[in-house]
Amino acid sequence: MIDKETGRNLDAAVLRRLLKHFDENRDVQNIDLMIAGGFCRNCLGRWYAEAAAEHGLEMTETEARERIYGMPYARWKKKYQKPATEEQMRRFAARHG
Repeated sequence: MIDKETGRNLDAAVLRRLLKHFDENRDVQNIDLMIAGGFCRNCLGRWYAEAAAEHGLEMTETEARERIYGMPYARWKKKYQKPATEEQMRRFAARHG
């Protein structure tokens, strides 16, 4: 069994690795993540902001998204986000309808 502090350090390391993986795989669109896993980078940003609030820290969702994306969301969206295809929208609706 691991102690609480070690568990938190491991949790943090896993999040850093996930963010690095997302950064290295920018071709994976948020809608694909939503279809496959029910969450996306924006969800992580929202969860990050919620966690900050739970710890008494003021952080906007915009600030949290920048942490997740590694840049302002608007810039990431302009550079990497592609319009969703009809097939993606159909699959999204089927999962989240």
